[in-house]
Amino acid sequence: MRLLRGNAATRRALSAQLHAEHELTINDFECLLLLAHAEENSLRRVDLAEGLQLTASGVTRLLDGLEHCGLVAKAKCDTDARVTYAVLTDEGRRKLEAAAPAHMAQVHALFTERYTAEELGVLAELLSRLPGAATVDQGTCTP
Repeated sequence: MRLLRGNAATRRALSAQLHAEHELTINDFECLLLLAHAEENSLRRVDLAEGLQLTASGVTRLLDGLEHCGLVAKAKCDTDARVTYAVLTDEGRRKLEAAAPAHMAQVHALFTERYTAEELGVLAELLSRLPGAATVDQGTCTP
């Protein structure tokens, strides 16, 4: 229960600040970040859904909002008409780059206010054992 409640409260707090300062949710930010790190700044929508741990309909709703704001564009696959891509736009990259410093500072503050440097090292190692967490490195957290 502590893991679930801690995760939910942390995501709410981070999302609230992102929304107040940059009109982005935490899912919006993560989506833009994944696209920024992808080859040619684009991902198949199905791969994006997997990366965000969302359902197909969940990623569609997310992308509809980002497309409406001009942060993401839709692209078709030249070789398979069934495949569509989400592509980070120049405006999306600017939004991500504007939001990232304050967001990363908030994440840093959230943890350094509660844990010592040694505890953070242990926490990072422990969290890396969770499914899907081992492949994340610090470089993937910034645009």
